[in-house]
Amino acid sequence: MNQPATLALADGTVFTGRLGGVAGEAVGEVVFNTACTGYQEILSDPSYARQLVTLTQPHIGNTGATPEDMESAQVQAAGLIVRDIPKRHSNWRATSSLQEFLVEQQVTAISDVDTRALTRHIREHGAQAGCIVDGEGEEATARALVAAREFAGLSGMDLAKVVSTQEAYHWGEGAWRHAQDGEAPSHGKRHRVVAFDFGVKRNILRLLHDAGCEVTVVPAQTTAQEVFDLRPDGVFLSNGPGDPEPCDYAIRAIRDVLARGVPTFGICLGHQLLGLAAGARTQKMKFGHHGANHPVLEAASCRVYITSQNHGFVVDEDSLPANVRVSHRSLFDESLQGIEFTDLPAFGFQGHPEASPGPHDIRPLFERFAKAMEEGTDAASH
Repeated sequence: MNQPATLALADGTVFTGRLGGVAGEAVGEVVFNTACTGYQEILSDPSYARQLVTLTQPHIGNTGATPEDMESAQVQAAGLIVRDIPKRHSNWRATSSLQEFLVEQQVTAISDVDTRALTRHIREHGAQAGCIVDGEGEEATARALVAAREFAGLSGMDLAKVVSTQEAYHWGEGAWRHAQDGEAPSHGKRHRVVAFDFGVKRNILRLLHDAGCEVTVVPAQTTAQEVFDLRPDGVFLSNGPGDPEPCDYAIRAIRDVLARGVPTFGICLGHQLLGLAAGARTQKMKFGHHGANHPVLEAASCRVYITSQNHGFVVDEDSLPANVRVSHRSLFDESLQGIEFTDLPAFGFQGHPEASPGPHDIRPLFERFAKAMEEGTDAASH
């Protein structure tokens, strides 16, 4: 960790620091995340594919790393940018240090960066391409600048099919609990849910299980007919990375699902794809929302949720059709955070309501999904 490293942005801004993880080159869109904890969940969230994550919390790595906190099978972020990686970690669950974890996962990172200055730069100029390289000086800077400027950006990039599972599988694990919390509530009747994997996080699947769902996870490019063949009570549209508009295969499938009246719940990328399937538009944000402390207002109750966020695209509220209304709104910038159909059992939420990482999960959204499936099943039986 005493080796020098260089971070260059496409606009020519350069930061120097120390190498973390493995020597090499990491290229992607540079974003900042304001979460104080949860660095391992952030790094393994597929929604961060092709992004260099800047963590604004200055000390990253205090609690080490543990396999239980992985949100997918591997690190998904392109690289990591931090102020300081502590030499020691302390946590009874830890099996390795952050540095050891980064090496094991073959991740290139940079520490000793003025992350305050970098964050202010992104807020002023917007998220942009960047590159981390080992080394310093003119040669390293030139190498990083060339790589950063060659990165095409996330607009127009379909990453959902890249990070998605290649084969369908069943999920049967509930949320991780402390011994004193007891067992998860039991459900006498379980609902069959088909979950599209556009980059799904494990804890989202755990909360679907705890909400009474028998979950079958399917690849992003699964057709609507293949979904119907599984006879689902509901369809879940997962989070994921990249631009939603190129995912035409998903938009077509979601339109067919909506036409059947199957209860549908989308989050993050799934929420955006639901909006596109309804006829709305999406647009790229200046620097997106990334963090575990974003306040979101629920329109119906005026309740404020502190949410976990990770998105660089947003559904354009002005493009919503007449049968879709706003259900949630960001209190940071008034951007759209949730939609619901007035004529169908379908709704979407922009944040990550399972709170991994994050201080508060929004279980009512999962309960609402379960209720919609219950009502649909009861109607079908009559």
